[in-house]
Amino acid sequence: MNFDEAISAHLAWRLKFSSYLQKPDGSLNPAEVGSEIRCDLGKWIAGDGLEFFRLPEFRKLKLEHARFHKAAAELVGRANRGEKVAAEVELGTRSEFASASTAVVLAIKGMKAKS
Repeated sequence: MNFDEAISAHLAWRLKFSSYLQKPDGSLNPAEVGSEIRCDLGKWIAGDGLEFFRLPEFRKLKLEHARFHKAAAELVGRANRGEKVAAEVELGTRSEFASASTAVVLAIKGMKAKS
């Protein structure tokens, strides 16, 4: 996976997640969503992406990716309990989820610029 594919993988997961929050059906489990190693980007970070571990942006990516999944898991739990949370995934909102998602993309772009 290259950097552009890493960004695409993150954005694709975010889109799938956003769609789920529009009509939560209980098919997503907060514990699974909270695991940062189950998505394609997380697998890359724990695998081939380790070649960039010396970059400060890689460490930032790991932290922000984990924060992103933690925020996503919280939203899934709330959505599964019937709360309206779909607006919190929109870019530009000040939610933890949106902030972490933006930080993930910026960290990947920073890694790309340095490699």
